[in-house]
Amino acid sequence: MAGTNARTAASAITTNGFRRALVGANPRRTLARAAALVVAAYVVFGYLLLPVRGQGLSMWPTLRDGQFVLVNRLAYLNGQPRRGDVVALTLAGRRVVYIKRIVGMPGERVSITRGTVLVNGAALDEPYVRERLPWQVEEVALTASEYLVIGDNRGMSARNHDFGRAQRERVLGRVISW
Repeated sequence: MAGTNARTAASAITTNGFRRALVGANPRRTLARAAALVVAAYVVFGYLLLPVRGQGLSMWPTLRDGQFVLVNRLAYLNGQPRRGDVVALTLAGRRVVYIKRIVGMPGERVSITRGTVLVNGAALDEPYVRERLPWQVEEVALTASEYLVIGDNRGMSARNHDFGRAQRERVLGRVISW
């Protein structure tokens, strides 16, 4: 009988210890902390840092197919996107997000000749591009609110890329990769 009571007492201590470790000394406080954590995660990952999985090879070697990145939605709160920034854009609805690099700024004339991006007639230095096919893209004049965006993998045919003009309001934020 004493052995049974000892096992029951040990079981109760283990159960109480587990419960205490799980919810703490004050279950209401623990529940409030958990709720605050859920709300904070919802705000951070729903509005401030948007998680996006890249699909395709258009941004190789900067991003791999299937790589997760975070989009800093506050990056351009007090400033404008800059040339060379890797950004997330919505081009075909709210759920479809593209990841591209900004090569043309508002008000510029941009063309691609034999694979080289020309901005206002001058070749753009692009150290992130490893391979180039001889793309030919006619010159476009960007308006005061347009950017020209393109992927880094210029070793692919131009017809396999989604690139071109993007309005400023389509830029969600700057990509943070790791």
